Amino acid sequence: SQIEILPVRCLKDNYAYLLHANGRTALFDASEAAPILSALTERGWQLDQILLTHHHDDHTHAVAELVTATGANVTGAAADAHRLPPLDHAFEPGDRLPGGVEVLDAPGHTVGHVAFHVPALHAVFTADSLMTHGCGRLFEGTPDQMFETIARLDALPADTRVYSGHDYAAANLAFATRFAPDPAALAERQAALPVLARKGLPTTGTTLASERLLNPYLRCHLPQVAAAAGLAI
Repeated sequence: SQIEILPVRCLKDNYAYLLHANGRTALFDASEAAPILSALTERGWQLDQILLTHHHDDHTHAVAELVTATGANVTGAAADAHRLPPLDHAFEPGDRLPGGVEVLDAPGHTVGHVAFHVPALHAVFTADSLMTHGCGRLFEGTPDQMFETIARLDALPADTRVYSGHDYAAANLAFATRFAPDPAALAERQAALPVLARKGLPTTGTTLASERLLNPYLRCHLPQVAAAAGLAI
């Protein structure tokens, strides 16, 4: 059967994601109810499950409204249950959820942050950990935690598509240009971003292979990146 990943723009610059397969629909993060409900209605999909990456309001605010409207179950990290909306199911990093979704530990942005890897789709939903051409801010976690998180995500196959929680691609790419990105990949992406913006298309869903050419946080082992940062390696 057809499997579809649909990025949904929410709030100012958030992405939520609908995953539809085998007649069922899951949502990764619940930023804003109206655009998510509109996307569901437009496609005739019924929301079955909401999976939460972390507790921040811009990723959980719409949970109550969506549950009321759809009856969806809510799934989140057991360690963060005290600051997440009420959960129907709590998981631990390393668990495997229905639909072949693997829960990856991803602290740094927050200490309880997780990512969702769907190997069958070559997709990982990273929210505010690894982001398009960058990474999330450290609100609670340490640099070491974020480094380990990025290394864990970077260990996934090169064709894995990264679906992050915000559209920061342009700003992140401008920052990345300071740290010796691959010149050909940089030129291609610099040309592509304005086209995507003009067409209203998402900037998310880049592959790990492409991020390894552009994202400085996946390239910090390279001497030219260290030199650009003024560091020895």
